[in-house]
Amino acid sequence: MSEKRYHRAFGVYGIYVKDGKLLVINKNGGPYINRYDLPGGSLEEGESLSEAMKREFLEETGLEIDIEANIGVTDFKLPWLWKDFTDLHHIAVYYSVKKIGGLLSIPEQFDGQVSLGAVWLSEKDVSLDNASPLVLKAFEWLRTRNLGVEANTFEDWNVLN
Repeated sequence: MSEKRYHRAFGVYGIYVKDGKLLVINKNGGPYINRYDLPGGSLEEGESLSEAMKREFLEETGLEIDIEANIGVTDFKLPWLWKDFTDLHHIAVYYSVKKIGGLLSIPEQFDGQVSLGAVWLSEKDVSLDNASPLVLKAFEWLRTRNLGVEANTFEDWNVLN
């Protein structure tokens, strides 16, 4: 078997709950394409974690947010054939957020935009077949208030093209 080559991705992700439902986006790119994912993403040059969280949430959902708490950090490992990589090592900083303005809207599409819009989901509506590991971990955190310390590994991950 050939050696795994990991693409390391780092991002910030917001957990926003209203009436018992989690706000998620319809993902249009990357290893979570055609699944529900958390609003969030990578930092731009010189951007702080909190600045990135607020920008990404606004770009992907249309909502302006305040950050209530830094929940913690967790990571995910899964197969993803991309460029010269065989796998993804996704490091995610989770925040609890609240809406302070804006309206849910279809995001402006630009190069790098991976959200097709946001929807509200309850835990019974998601599974590995339709949601990213980040969404499943968010629901786990909502139940337990714990992200755990071990990497979340998905050996049989299928990218839904």
